[in-house]
Amino acid sequence: MPALDDLAREICLCRKCPALVKSRTLVVPGCGPDDAPILFIGEAPGYNEDQQGLPFVGAAGAFLDELLASIKLKRDEVFITNIIKCRPPENRDPLPTEISNCNPWLESQLGRLKPRMIVTLGRYSLARFFPGKTISKIHGTAQKRNGVIYFAMYHPAAALHQGTLRQTIIEDMARIPGLLAQASKVAEDDQPRQMSMF
Repeated sequence: MPALDDLAREICLCRKCPALVKSRTLVVPGCGPDDAPILFIGEAPGYNEDQQGLPFVGAAGAFLDELLASIKLKRDEVFITNIIKCRPPENRDPLPTEISNCNPWLESQLGRLKPRMIVTLGRYSLARFFPGKTISKIHGTAQKRNGVIYFAMYHPAAALHQGTLRQTIIEDMARIPGLLAQASKVAEDDQPRQMSMF
C-alpha cells in the first residue's frame, strides 16, 4: 500500500528526539501487509533491529516467530511495530517525551492499517492501550472497543530473561485465534468490555 510505504519513509526522516537521532543506526518503522488483521506492538527496537531496520529480528523475534507458527501464522501475515521507532541508547527504557513524539507515527499506522486486533507486547505498549493496568494482572485478557480487539501479552523478551514466563506467553498466544473467531460472531458495539476466553 503506497500510503504505508510513504509513511515509513516519513518515519525514517524523523528527527524529533535528538538523543535517538544521534545514537540510532536505522529507524524501524515496522513491517507487514497493509491488510494484516493483527497488529503486534512492542516497546522499542533493540540492537539487531537498529542494525537491520526491521522489528523483532533478534532472539525475542525468533521466539515471536515460534509463537506465530504455534497459531498457524507467519510473520508476513501480521504487522509488527513498536511504540517508538528508534533504539534508545544502551537499550534504556523509552522516555515519556520519546513515546509522546512517536505517538503520531503510531496513530498514523493505526489509521492506515485498521487492524481487527491489536496485541500489546510488554509494559510500554500495554500502558498505551490499557492505561493504569499492570501486565502481570491482565496478560492474556482482551477488550473490544469500537470493533477492535485489544489483547495484552508479555513481551517475548520476558521469556528470555525469566524462563518461567515462556509457557504463560505460549498459552496467551494460543487464545488469539479464538478471540478473532469470537469477534467475527459478535455484533460490534462502542463500549469497552471484557471478552470471554477460550
